[in-house]
Amino acid sequence: MTAPLRGVYAPVLTPFDAHLAPDVARFIAHCRWLVRHQVGLAIFGTNSEAASMSVGERIALTDQLLDAGIPAASLMPGTGACALSDAVALTRHAVARGAPGVLMLPPFYFKNVSDDGVFAYYAEVIERVGSDALGIYLYHIPQFTQVPISLALIERLLERYPDTVRGAKDSSGDWANSKAMIERFAGDGFAVFPASESLLSRSQAIGGAGCISATVNMNPAGIRALFEGWNTGRGEALQASADAIRKTFEAAPMIPAMKRVVAEFARDPDWGRVRPPLCALDAASAGSLLAALREAGFDMPGYPAG
Repeated sequence: MTAPLRGVYAPVLTPFDAHLAPDVARFIAHCRWLVRHQVGLAIFGTNSEAASMSVGERIALTDQLLDAGIPAASLMPGTGACALSDAVALTRHAVARGAPGVLMLPPFYFKNVSDDGVFAYYAEVIERVGSDALGIYLYHIPQFTQVPISLALIERLLERYPDTVRGAKDSSGDWANSKAMIERFAGDGFAVFPASESLLSRSQAIGGAGCISATVNMNPAGIRALFEGWNTGRGEALQASADAIRKTFEAAPMIPAMKRVVAEFARDPDWGRVRPPLCALDAASAGSLLAALREAGFDMPGYPAG
């Protein structure tokens, strides 16, 4: 069995050009900057605006990223979709291009579906992709999908596909749920990634695998340092610093806020563009956010990336 992934991953922001098409050059530059700070790339996650992107766009961006020299080993692409055939196409492509794992939402249009239905969805994807190289990380974000991934469902999937279902991202924000996932499954090699670095020290202490967090886009070095040093003499200070930056971004709409801050440090106003239905951060909110970050001593070393 392939060892499950561990570490710190960014749900990579997706820049858009004036026509709202993915901006390949900016995307690659941002990914290079993140990789230089030793974090992984969960491309096409929630904070990537992936639900607003087509299958073709996501496949093309993956190819362009890899063709630019970004290592496939750093990728955990989001491949979940409402349509089963879309999820299969995205997952098959990620495996073919060498990604060691994919992050997969449950189908999220129909609500209040049964565990049987969600199990059937994942099982169909696994069977249709039909590859021993496939590693699936389940994406639990019930506040968006209204389709929770229960502990019973995880257990059932592990019984059927123990070498393929390798972990989960818990974006519920419920520490009790993350803790239960880790305590119940981590001993069997199942990797649990909370979705906030604010839970990193607590989760690492009981066997968590790291984190997949929006603000890794902004603070990769600080969160990577916390991942490596949470149980050292610096751990408490590293956690407090990461928490302060996270809370500052959480005070604004997260995706527009992060893009606005990248625009500031890249000296590139076009980075602030989001795809509808999202709206760019207004001037007053941007001013407050940037002032708070300056007060906290926030920086993005090495930006603009080249």
